[in-house]
Amino acid sequence: MQIGFYFDQTRCTGCSACRVACKDWNDVPAGPENWMRVEYMEKGRCPDVFVAYTVAACWHCIDPVCIPACPEDAITKREQDGIVLVDSQACIGNEACDAKCLKACPYDAPQFGPEKGARMRKCNFCVDRWEAGKVPDCVEACPVRALDAGPLEELEKKYGDCREAEGFKYSSRTQPAVVFKPKRLS
Repeated sequence: MQIGFYFDQTRCTGCSACRVACKDWNDVPAGPENWMRVEYMEKGRCPDVFVAYTVAACWHCIDPVCIPACPEDAITKREQDGIVLVDSQACIGNEACDAKCLKACPYDAPQFGPEKGARMRKCNFCVDRWEAGKVPDCVEACPVRALDAGPLEELEKKYGDCREAEGFKYSSRTQPAVVFKPKRLS
């Protein structure tokens, strides 16, 4: 089984409830380290303006390039569900390894705090919640129900298999485990 996310770009209002819930649940301090990001995009000119938001987390790729990029083997992928986890204690820090995992990831999922020698952390699919039969906290926090999570096969049956959205480029190399309902330019 491979877990994944669903994101409905037509519903997202950019409120950042998912981002705040993620930081709160995972005790990520205020500052630049964000395991869930909300990206804003605007195209066109008034009165023909297109605005969309895209969430950006670790997509728990089917073939994650961060794993072989890590010089300390601190990143692993669970066989039972495809969740990509990091052992922050095994990480040698952003300066010692030159943030190789972050440079390898096309989605900027590996995150480092601002402090010197910060160790990598990232979305872990709220593995503690997942193992308790709950969805990740970002999904539960979304007030407009733009997020869902679960087995990728079930998400595809429920929502389709669209892998593209405004502001997101699907990597056939890494195969991110995400399904979208994209907002379309008019």
